[in-house]
Amino acid sequence: MTLSEFIIVGFPDLQQEYFHLVAWIFLLLYVITVVGNSILVVIFSLEPSLQKPMYIIMVSLALSDIGFATVALPKLIARYWWNDGIIGIHTCFFQTHMIHYFGSLNSLILLTMALDRCLAVCFPFRYPLLMTVPNMVGLTVFCWIIAHVFPGIGTINFTFASFCGPNKIIQAFCDTLSLTALSCGKTNQYGASYGAAMFILYFPLGLIIVSYFWIIISVFRMKLYSLQGKKKTISTCATQGCIISIYYIPRFFVYSTPFFPNLTMTADKRIITTLFYSFFPPLSNPFIYCLRTKEIKEILKRWIQRGKRIAQG
Repeated sequence: MTLSEFIIVGFPDLQQEYFHLVAWIFLLLYVITVVGNSILVVIFSLEPSLQKPMYIIMVSLALSDIGFATVALPKLIARYWWNDGIIGIHTCFFQTHMIHYFGSLNSLILLTMALDRCLAVCFPFRYPLLMTVPNMVGLTVFCWIIAHVFPGIGTINFTFASFCGPNKIIQAFCDTLSLTALSCGKTNQYGASYGAAMFILYFPLGLIIVSYFWIIISVFRMKLYSLQGKKKTISTCATQGCIISIYYIPRFFVYSTPFFPNLTMTADKRIITTLFYSFFPPLSNPFIYCLRTKEIKEILKRWIQRGKRIAQG
């Protein structure tokens, strides 16, 4: 017998009396993520002063975060709101592909952001020539296309795999690890997918780390930076480092548990860890960029003041 559908279980030890509470939490998470990132997109679209390479990267990241949340959360909300965890097999393949696609895309976007800042700080006179708006648009489009490659290979392999049962996915959404565990017979699918994931995630991470170290070294060597400017640069790098650490480090442990017998996780801990590294960065990114970017703060203040004048007049 070949399966035609799966069941998203979510937290296996969660009592049914808490289902609606969990659904409300995920709904709130989804709304805040989508609204916060949409505000960044709207600000960029309406303000010509933000048509710059760095803000193109921010918008690309915001759109990616909206896409990831939209792919992952609605079905999870339905699981706990209506106790509806059933998902068709091809829909599950699609969700798996898009989950890993947006994960790969975010990794490439973070790399682009690090390289942009590295060029801006280390080569300030060449930066306007190298990182023009058309060049950044082309690089961004390339990232959005190339991010399909590795997830696409896994998706194609799954379409030729057989699933005989059981059909319960002990995760918050469909992913490669869950589908590999449910496929019939022996398969090296996860080994190949693990290698691809390590490459698409940690090769960019290596370049990101080198870029930020280069930025810090260059800032301390350059005399044109004041002490305040150096502190601001270090603060910016530290903030980015925290988000990057949350994005990359927990992923390694979740992806690597099948290969290290001593590295074990309960199902609930694995799901909580996955949700943390998947949704904390998209949730926090809009607040970080709005609160730490002077131009965006000034635009928001101007919009608020304009709204108050309209309301009073």
